[in-house]
Amino acid sequence: MSVYLGVRKLSALGDLLGSVLERGVRLVDGSGGVADHGALVQLCADLMSTRGEASGVALASDILARAGHLAPEDQLAFFTHLAEAYDPDPEGVARAAEAYAEDQTSEAVTRLLAAAEPPRQELLRRLNMAPGGTAALVDMRARLLELLPENPALARIDQDFQHLLRSWFNRGFLVLRPIDWTTPAAVLEKIIAYEAVHQIDSWDELRRRVEPPDRRCFAYFHPSIPDEPLIFVEVALTKEIPGSIQGVLAPDRDPVLADQASVAVFYSISNCQAGLAGVSFGAFLIKQVARDLQAMLPGLKTFVTLSPVPGFTRWVEREEVADEDIAAAISLAKAGRPDVLESEDFEAAKPRVLALAARYFLEEKRRDGQPIDPVARFHLGNGAELAAIHWKGDVSERGLRQAAGLMVNYLYRLDKIEANHEAYAARRHVEAARGVKSLLKG
Repeated sequence: MSVYLGVRKLSALGDLLGSVLERGVRLVDGSGGVADHGALVQLCADLMSTRGEASGVALASDILARAGHLAPEDQLAFFTHLAEAYDPDPEGVARAAEAYAEDQTSEAVTRLLAAAEPPRQELLRRLNMAPGGTAALVDMRARLLELLPENPALARIDQDFQHLLRSWFNRGFLVLRPIDWTTPAAVLEKIIAYEAVHQIDSWDELRRRVEPPDRRCFAYFHPSIPDEPLIFVEVALTKEIPGSIQGVLAPDRDPVLADQASVAVFYSISNCQAGLAGVSFGAFLIKQVARDLQAMLPGLKTFVTLSPVPGFTRWVEREEVADEDIAAAISLAKAGRPDVLESEDFEAAKPRVLALAARYFLEEKRRDGQPIDPVARFHLGNGAELAAIHWKGDVSERGLRQAAGLMVNYLYRLDKIEANHEAYAARRHVEAARGVKSLLKG
């Protein structure tokens, strides 16, 4: 009886919310159709001035629906308006700063913060009230990021997006869910579509990634977009640390029983939402998955990645390395043909290419002191150790073109993650195994 009453209450609440939203739509009389940027400019002004919740929700829904169908030229004009019309008032900020300098009370701080906050942030908060608003704003930022390289003045809009999205997608709101063959097909389809490291070509291939006893997959989700993975990681359970992705993904391998595995290999980490670029989930994901796996499978002692080196061949060409054998090997690899693996020239260059790779990871830095390799920055910043560089680790066409077939192990020692992270953050120290350092002598 109580369950029945609970359902009736939920139904009544749903009817009430539906009627409120419908009334809001009538209040704004929105068509919900495609609009040019001029119509959106007025709708945004109306949203910022409205006080009614129902009409605000309806306006927000109308704006997001129209914004999603803007023509490219209208899209740029709309973002340009947001950049120019929704900045803080300089005079208001100056007055608030002067007031705070004279009287440093909590009230003065509050007024200063309110004056300095761009009105764009409040506009985005109000847009987020719409049903599906969070997902729509993530998509809107993805479109903004496409325009940003050629329109740097839009960067201040992106700063507001990042500020809010980092709050809305705080780790405390994220839900870690295992992905397996019983996961709804709609989510599994997205795993296939979003896989960014080792392409999944078919449903059979996906099944080999998630169903066997020596395979695991986990993804972070957000309550506002529960059927859209934000980031996911694929894990292989093995008895030894692998040096080749071909071995990990071999369809004819003998699966290891989970309770007999001692190594968890993170072999693919894929961000799914372009609009959440710069909102980091990866560090949380790896550490939580490692700890959850260790709790479920106490026999796991080693947590390691098998990672790509996406910018290596570009860097070698940019450096114009004088060694002709290395240049020839890289040229062969960039052709992406399997027959390169049988080439004597390619194999002869192995020790010098590995030495060059050690230099790439350990000595080549950006202006901020971090390694030039983006995958290295990610894992080292998370507290991992550069454990090994593998020759012929990825002999796919893509692996040869991007990295001359090299792959890397980053080792996550759960008892040293924090110390490694602090050393990297404070001094840009790269924790590396002796075997990697010894490659430099080549």
